[in-house]
Amino acid sequence: MEDRHSVNSPRRILSFSKRRRATVSFLDQDDRTYSGFGPKTSEVYGFVGSITTVVATGIFLVWAYVPERCLNAIGIYYYPSRYWALAVPAYAMVTLVLALVFYIGLNFMSTPSPTSLNKIRVHQRSFFILTGGR
Repeated sequence: MEDRHSVNSPRRILSFSKRRRATVSFLDQDDRTYSGFGPKTSEVYGFVGSITTVVATGIFLVWAYVPERCLNAIGIYYYPSRYWALAVPAYAMVTLVLALVFYIGLNFMSTPSPTSLNKIRVHQRSFFILTGGR
């Protein structure tokens, strides 16, 4: 006996698709598998991400502003140069500004000039009517 769900012909595929109603779901993968008990995985990732951001910001501020003798007093002797505390944010800001300028310039380069004939679009039917059918 053949399994009811086995599909081996196009007609059977169509008959299965006619019997089933189409369903549209706007739920995330987390919402579909969420059983109602405990936190969703996206909530856990968000919480861990926010805690990690706060801890990393704290470590950065301690590294950037606490004097070297205080760090040595608590047993921290190896850390990156203080130059990078200013250089990395400055490089990031310059990179962001240059990326925006490049993006705007690329859009200006790809846009035709105001006097370009490439901007004129004529629909075939209206052209046919305006020329008298020739």
